[in-house]
Amino acid sequence: MSAAFVLERVGYEYRSGAPTLTAIDLVIDGGQHVAIVGANGTGKSTLLKMLDGLVFPTSGTVTAFGAPLSEDALEDPAFRREFRARVGFVFQEADVQLFCSDALDELAFGPLQLGLPREEVERRVHQVAGQLRVEKLLDRPPYTLSGGEKKRVAIASVLTMQPHVLLLDEPTNALDPRSQVWLLDVLEEWKLEGRTVVMATHDLSAAAESADRIVVLSEDHTIVADGTPETVLAQRDLLLSVNLIHEHTHRHASTAHRHAHAHGPGQDPNLTHGH
Repeated sequence: MSAAFVLERVGYEYRSGAPTLTAIDLVIDGGQHVAIVGANGTGKSTLLKMLDGLVFPTSGTVTAFGAPLSEDALEDPAFRREFRARVGFVFQEADVQLFCSDALDELAFGPLQLGLPREEVERRVHQVAGQLRVEKLLDRPPYTLSGGEKKRVAIASVLTMQPHVLLLDEPTNALDPRSQVWLLDVLEEWKLEGRTVVMATHDLSAAAESADRIVVLSEDHTIVADGTPETVLAQRDLLLSVNLIHEHTHRHASTAHRHAHAHGPGQDPNLTHGH
């Protein structure tokens, strides 16, 4: 299977010189569902934005679909158009993404920017609205929607562009339990459709349920683990060291019990109690 993205020795530093990513080597194959996990501040969002061409490495190289992904490359109208048609990005905060007067215009905006005929735009809007169950929201301004409704509209506005790759930044944040289950169902549908999904999250439960592969970023901004969910989530000491779970101790009579807890909205079932 051909690679969607290849990162070689990628680093990123703020202007202050503080590193956000260090020596990242990563290959994401087409059709994979990858969860990038790490504590807050480890560089997950920066890595995701780099895959979307929103920020660029200060060292190393990024390749997308076999071609260099750089500021110069995206200056070329043909490359930019093709890349934006193939890659969709859902921001952590839906309010950052939604800016049109109503949800209908949000869903239509991307396809219109691709220059699609009005009839095709309308077909895509109503097809995706049905799939994501937002038909009743189309005439409403985004600011009147709940957090879960905004997330649905934000995802729908990306799907109307029919991207091959979906990048999701902390997709379960601010979602109620019902909306989290809905999102995991959507991710499973995308997997069956062969879409590539890269999700940045600290929600180990969502990563365990939806990803084929988990990549762990440490607090020194490097990759410290890369493998199947079963393999990675079984490494309790690793997860403790990167601040993705924590332990606390309490006593029942004379016996001390240690409990591991994940830091995301749900607790991963592999994180069992210790004694």
